[in-house]
Amino acid sequence: MDQMAAIKQTFFQECEEQLCELETGLLAIDDGDADPETLNAVFRAVHSIKGGAGAFSLDDLVHFSHSFESALDHLRAGRLAPSPEVLKTLLKSADMLADLVRAGREGSSADAALREELAAELRSFDPHACVKEQAQADQEAGEECPDAHAFEPVPISFDDLEIEALPSARKFLIRFTPKADLYAKANETTLLLRELSQLGEVSVHCDYSRLPLLNDLDPEASYLSWTAELTTLHNEDAVRNIFEFAEGDCELDIEGLDQPLAIGDAAVSALIRNVQGSAEARELLDEPVANGEEQYAAPQSAKQAGPSRPVPPPQGGKTEPAIPAQTTIRVDLERVDRLINLVGELVINQAMLAQRVFEAGVARASGVATGLDELEQLTREIQDSVMAIRAQPVKSVFQRMPRLVREVAALTGKQVRLTTEGENTEVDKTVVERLADPLTHMIRNAIDHGLESPEARRAAGKPGEGLVRLSALHRSGRIVIEVSDDGAGINRAKIKALAAGKGLIAPDAALTDEEIDNLIFLPGFSTAQAVSDISGRGVGMDVVRRSIQTLGGRISIRSVPGRGSTFTMSLPLTLAVLDGMVVTVAGETLVVPLTAIAETLQPKPPAVHGFGGTARVISIRNQFVPLIDVGRELGYRADCADPRASVAILVETEGHARSALLVDAILGQRQVVIKSLEANYRHVPGIAAATILGDGRVALILDVDAVVARSREMGASIEIPLAAAG
Repeated sequence: MDQMAAIKQTFFQECEEQLCELETGLLAIDDGDADPETLNAVFRAVHSIKGGAGAFSLDDLVHFSHSFESALDHLRAGRLAPSPEVLKTLLKSADMLADLVRAGREGSSADAALREELAAELRSFDPHACVKEQAQADQEAGEECPDAHAFEPVPISFDDLEIEALPSARKFLIRFTPKADLYAKANETTLLLRELSQLGEVSVHCDYSRLPLLNDLDPEASYLSWTAELTTLHNEDAVRNIFEFAEGDCELDIEGLDQPLAIGDAAVSALIRNVQGSAEARELLDEPVANGEEQYAAPQSAKQAGPSRPVPPPQGGKTEPAIPAQTTIRVDLERVDRLINLVGELVINQAMLAQRVFEAGVARASGVATGLDELEQLTREIQDSVMAIRAQPVKSVFQRMPRLVREVAALTGKQVRLTTEGENTEVDKTVVERLADPLTHMIRNAIDHGLESPEARRAAGKPGEGLVRLSALHRSGRIVIEVSDDGAGINRAKIKALAAGKGLIAPDAALTDEEIDNLIFLPGFSTAQAVSDISGRGVGMDVVRRSIQTLGGRISIRSVPGRGSTFTMSLPLTLAVLDGMVVTVAGETLVVPLTAIAETLQPKPPAVHGFGGTARVISIRNQFVPLIDVGRELGYRADCADPRASVAILVETEGHARSALLVDAILGQRQVVIKSLEANYRHVPGIAAATILGDGRVALILDVDAVVARSREMGASIEIPLAAAG
C-alpha cells in the first residue's frame, strides 16, 4: 500500500469514529441534553470529516458536510432552536454523511436526490436563507420582490458612530511551523491559512530558509514555516481554534500585539465591509458575550473554523485541572492476530513442557517445577494482556442500530424509541464484527413483528411509542446481549398453526411454550403476510441462530403475551482461549468449558432413577436433574455408563436449566487454545471446537448446550409415544 492510500485509509477509520461521535451527540441532544459541549462535539465531528474530505477531493462529501456544519453553527449560536423537526433532519443528515463516507471509501455514489433534498433542508435553517433565496429568484426572474416595499435599505456610515459603541479590532502575530506528522495526517497548511483569512485581514510570509538542495531533500520532511499578521474582531481563542486539529503536529506561537485598533482605522472598516449582509453586520455589532469582556460573533465563514466564544472561567477564578490525553496507537489487525497466534503456540508449548517434566518424574518441590509454575503464570498474564489488545466495546455495533430503528420505524409507520445499556462492555473484536448481522435481524424482527401499531398500543392501554431495548453485560465469563421489546409478545397459537401449515411440525404435536417459541428459528419460517423490504422472505431468525452458534454462542427467548419478548444471546468473550475441565469419556479426552460448570459430584446409586427406557435423572439436594451420558450422546459407546464408576458434572445452560453430564474421569483444569474444527475439518454435532493438549494430542471441546438440547430432543421423541400409549 502506498503512502497516500495508507493516509486515506486512516482518514476513513477516523471518519467512523467521528460518525459515532456525531450520532451519539445528536441522540443525546434529542433526549434533552443541553450541554453546550455536546453540541460542540457534534460540530467538531462534521468539521473534521469535511476537512479530511477536502484533502482527497471528495466533493460531494465536502459540500454536504458544509451545509450540515452551517446548520449546526446556527444551532450553536442560538439562532436555531433544537426542535423535534430540526433534530429529525439532523439525524437523517448524519445517516447521509455516513452514506457519503462509505461511498468515498468504496468509490461508489450515494443517493444524489436524497442528498440534495437534505442539503436544501439544512440550508433552510439559515435565518436569512429565505430572504436570500427569494432575492436571488426575483433577480433571475427580473421581477420585483412582492414584499420589497416592506424593506428599505438604510445606509450606515461607521465613521460617524461613536467608538464606544463599536468593537475594537485586535492584531495577532502568528508563527506556524508544521511538523512532518501534520502532512502525514492529511492536514494542509494552505487550508489552515485560508481558514485564518476568514477571521479578518491577514498578511502571510513564508520562510523557506531551511529548504535544502534537491539532492538532500526528504519528501516526507517539513522545511517551511509561516509568519502571519492578523487583524480581526475576534479574540485569541478563535484564532487558536483554527489550529485545533493540528496543534500537536506543529510549533505554534500566537502573540497579541499591544494596542487594539480604533474603529475608524481602515483595517477595521475593511473588516466590517467584508461582513456578508447588513443583518449579519448588526449581529456582529450587537452580540456581546457575558464574561466581562466584549467579544463579537464571527461571520458564518469564520465560524466554521471552530467556536468563536470562549467558555467563561469557573466561579471564584478557579480552573479545572486538565485531564491527561490518552495515548493510542493504530496497529494492523493482521499483526495483532499473528501475535495472538504466537502466544497461543507459547501456551501449547508451555503445557507440553510441563507434561514432559511431569512424565520425567521431577519432584514438585524442585527448582525446575517451581520455574515451570512461574512460567505458567507468566504465560497466562501475557496471554491475558494480548487478548486485551483485541478487546473492543460493543459500542461500535450498538451505534449502528439507531439508524436502523429510524428506517424500519418509517417503513412500518410505527413510533419506536431505542434505549441501549452496557455499550462499553468489551469483547473480542472478531465477536464484535460478527454481531452486526444478528442484531440487525433481531431489531428488525422486534419492530416489525413485536411492536404493535400506535393505534393498537393505545387501545391496549400502552403509550403509542414502542420501546426496543438493547443491552450488553458480562456474566460467568461470557457476554450476554439482550434485545427486548414491550410489544404484544409471541402469539403461540398463530406460530404453531403456521409451522404446521408449512409442514415443519405435525398438526397434533404436543409442544411446550418454549418449544413453540423456538419454532421461529426453523429455516423458512416467517409470520409476515407478504414479502417486503423488512421481512417475509423466509430468511431471518434461523440465520441469527446459525450465526450465534458459529461464534460458539446460544440464543434463547422469553415472551409474555401482551407484555413483549426478550431474545438473549450468550457468546464467549473471545474465540481464542478458554478455561476448561479436561475429562475422559470412553477412552477419549474432552474439554468442558469451565463457565458452564456449577459443580462436580460422585453419583450414588440411590440418587439415580430411570424412566422412559434409557433416560435417567439424578437427585441433587431434593431436585431431579436430567443425567446425560456424554459417551452415549456422542456415539462413543452404545451402552449406558455405570454411574457408580463415573463422575457427574452439573452444568447450567443459558436458560438457567440444569443438567448433569456423566463422564468417566476428570483429569484436571487448564486454559486451552481454541482451534476451529469447522475450518480444519467439518462441523461435528455436540462439539464446539478443538484444542491441542500438553502431550500433543488433539482434544475436542464440548458444546454443552448442544449436547443438552440434543438429549432433550431425543427424550421428547420417546416421551410422546409413551404419553400417547396412556
